[in-house]
Amino acid sequence: MKLFFSGLVFLVTASSIFSQQLVYTPVNPAFGGNTFNYQWLLSSATAQNQFDNDKGNLFSSQSSLSSFTESLNRQLLSQLSTKLFGEQFGDGDLKPGTYVFGSMYLEVIQTSSGMMIKILNTSTGEQSEIVIPGANK
Repeated sequence: MKLFFSGLVFLVTASSIFSQQLVYTPVNPAFGGNTFNYQWLLSSATAQNQFDNDKGNLFSSQSSLSSFTESLNRQLLSQLSTKLFGEQFGDGDLKPGTYVFGSMYLEVIQTSSGMMIKILNTSTGEQSEIVIPGANK
């Protein structure tokens, strides 16, 4: 019994000798972590970045002349599409049916919840649906 008791005392004291308090230390320097981790975190994030930074700044790399030309083209295309839709739909009322604009196939359907417009690009196969709620006429 004495041997068992001394073994138990040894285990209890040995575990308290080797134990330590765990302290949480953040890795990110923005949350109180070590500032030397900043460069490592930045390089890891940059290596994992799947997005192109050039797409976000369309006008920063263009000259003012090319920017003006692109803006003018967008306005002309907008006016042209407005005129085409005006000719196709008349006073602006969408009527159920099918409409074709080049490679774009539009199907207008009257539903109980409103008007549904299905758009299909026949050249790429892309399609989209637009629901206009409460457009019952």
